[in-house]
Amino acid sequence: MTSTPSVERVHPPVRRPERRGRRVKKRVDPVTIMTFFLVVLFVMPARYIVGPLGGAGSPSSMVAVLLLVWYLMSTLSPRWTPIRGRQPVRVVIVVFALAVLASYVAANTRPLSGDELNAADLGLVLVAGWAGIALVTADGITSMDRLETLRQRIVMGASFPALVAMIQFFTGIEVTQYLALPGLVEKGSAVLFEREGFFRPSGTATHPIELGVVLAAVLPLALHGAIFCRIPEQRRKRWAMVVLIAAALPMSVSRSAILGLFVVMVVLLPTWPSEWRLRAILIFGASSIVMRLMIPGLIGTVLNLISVIGADENSTTRTGDYDAVIAAVSQRPLFGQGFATYLPSMYRVIDNQYLMSSLETGLFGLGALLLFLASGWVLARRARRASTDPETRHLAQCFAASAAVAIFGFGTFDAFSFPMITNVMFLILGCCGALWRLQTQPSHSVVR
Repeated sequence: MTSTPSVERVHPPVRRPERRGRRVKKRVDPVTIMTFFLVVLFVMPARYIVGPLGGAGSPSSMVAVLLLVWYLMSTLSPRWTPIRGRQPVRVVIVVFALAVLASYVAANTRPLSGDELNAADLGLVLVAGWAGIALVTADGITSMDRLETLRQRIVMGASFPALVAMIQFFTGIEVTQYLALPGLVEKGSAVLFEREGFFRPSGTATHPIELGVVLAAVLPLALHGAIFCRIPEQRRKRWAMVVLIAAALPMSVSRSAILGLFVVMVVLLPTWPSEWRLRAILIFGASSIVMRLMIPGLIGTVLNLISVIGADENSTTRTGDYDAVIAAVSQRPLFGQGFATYLPSMYRVIDNQYLMSSLETGLFGLGALLLFLASGWVLARRARRASTDPETRHLAQCFAASAAVAIFGFGTFDAFSFPMITNVMFLILGCCGALWRLQTQPSHSVVR
C-alpha cells in the first residue's frame, strides 16, 4: 500500500502594509479661536448675559476665561505649549493680576456689603478673561501672516457694531434687541441715548462712549489694511470698512471718540510720506463737508463738545471728583479698597479709569494699569524699529496708535466698567506683544 505524500500547502507571502510616517496632529490655530471670540465680542450685544451668572455671564467674558484655561492647559505639554522665547506681555499680565489679587485681599480686611463682595468676585473672573485674551494672542500667533489675518478679522468684527450704530442713528430703532440668543437676560436699558437732538448709538456695545473709543482704536488697523491691500478686488471692501468705521465714530456724539480720532492722526500722520499726509488732510476736510451737508448740525455739535471742555457741567463734575478721590485713596493708598468694588450705586460715578484704579487697587494697581497701557505702545514702537519692511513698520505704528487711543481714552471714562473696550485693548496688547516677538525673535516664532 503506497502512502500518498502529503501535499505541502503553500501560502502566498503576506503583504505587510508599508510603514508610513506617523500622522502628526496639527496644532490648534489660536487665530481661529480668537476669530470665534471676536464674533461673540462684536456681534452679540454686550448687555445680554447668562442670568444666573450675573455680570460674569457675558458671553464674551465666558469665552475669554476659556481662553485662559486653554492657554494654561497648553503650557503643561512641551509639544503644545505656546511659550516660545521672551514675551514681556506675560510680565505685564502677571503684574496686573497681582495688583488685582492684592486689592482683593485688602478688600476682605474691611467690612464688605453683599454687592461689593459679589463685585469683587466678578472682578477676578473678568481679569482672568482679560489675561486669557492677551496671552493667547501674544504667544499663540506664529507668523506675520497669521497676525495679518487676525488684524483683518478685528477690523471686520468692529465694522459690525459700526453698521448697527448707523442704523440706530438714522432710525432710532434699537436693533440689538433682535440679536440676542434665546436664554440670555438683558442687563441695562434698550433705550437709545440722545444728545442735542441726535440719537447716540451704542451699536452692540453698552454705551456710545465705549463704541466711539473702540472705533477710534480699530480705525488705524482698518487704514493699514486698505493702504497695503494688493488685491484689487478686496481694496474696495477694505476702504468701505474704513469709511464705515470713520463715519460711525462721530455718530456716537462723544468727545472721547473725536479726541481719540485726533490721537490717531497725531500718531500716524508724522510717519506718513508727505503725499499721503496731503491726501489724508484733503479727504478729512472733504468728508467733514459731506457729513455736514448730509447730517446738518452733527459736526457742529461734536466740535462744540470739544471746545467747551473744562467749562461745561460735565467737565466740572469730573474735576470735582478729585478731592473725593484723594480723600478715599489716602485711607487705603497701597492696594485700594478692592477691584470692582467702587459701585456707583453706593459711592459716586467716576468717569476716569486712572482715578478709579487708584481707588480700587491703590497706587500699586495704578502703576499696573500704566504698565499695561504703556507696554502696548512700547512694544509696537520697538517692533517698528526692529523691522526694515515698510508694511511691517506701518503696521507697528498703527498698533501704537491704537494703544495711544487707550492711553488717552482711559482718562475720559471708567473703561474697565465696559466689556467691549477692555477686551479690545487687551487684544491690542497681545497683538503688540506678538508683533514684537515676530520682529525681534524670529527663531522662536517657528512652530515646533
